Amino acid sequence: MNILSTLIIHSIMTYNMPTLPYANDALEPVISQETIDYHYGKHLQTYINNLNALVPGTNDEGKSLEEIVATTNDTPIFNNAGQVLNHTLYFLQFTPYPSASKPQGALAEMIRRDFGNFENFKDEMTKASSTLFGSGWAWLALDKDGKLVIVKEANGGNPLRQGMKPLLGFDVWEHAYYLDYQNRRTDHLARLWDIIDWEVVQKRM
Repeated sequence: MNILSTLIIHSIMTYNMPTLPYANDALEPVISQETIDYHYGKHLQTYINNLNALVPGTNDEGKSLEEIVATTNDTPIFNNAGQVLNHTLYFLQFTPYPSASKPQGALAEMIRRDFGNFENFKDEMTKASSTLFGSGWAWLALDKDGKLVIVKEANGGNPLRQGMKPLLGFDVWEHAYYLDYQNRRTDHLARLWDIIDWEVVQKRM
């Protein structure tokens, strides 16, 4: 194998940190710079490092994050791939300067169709996030029939495993909010609505 081939394979098999579209302190006071520094800079980096160490030489070699999450059983590879994908979607769905306080266009119409109105959806999403026991995620997802649903996933789970498309995710692992809100998970959730980039969420449909 020549050097070029080795470099190409290495490039394909390396999972990388997503680039934040904002500065580490830009989401304050909703999410502090300290939380971003730890949550994004350390927790996510650790998941990526673990994944890059675990995948080579396995059946998951050469797969995208989405393929691993959708097809791999509960293994250390799945756990780390799920958390890399989840956190990538999570961090990229925020902006310090949302263009709108709620969804517009097609996404807004689908929310009205499937939840009655935006406030009903917001209440259901918040309830799912606040009542999830232990660590995990609450997701707004698009199911196989094109319906919007709210899904609870434990640990590093993702709706992809059920053939759904994840659109918006709330991280309720304690490391996502404890530095800023301590045990007040619901206070953290209430503030997240102020920084959602609904344009990004709609593009995931």
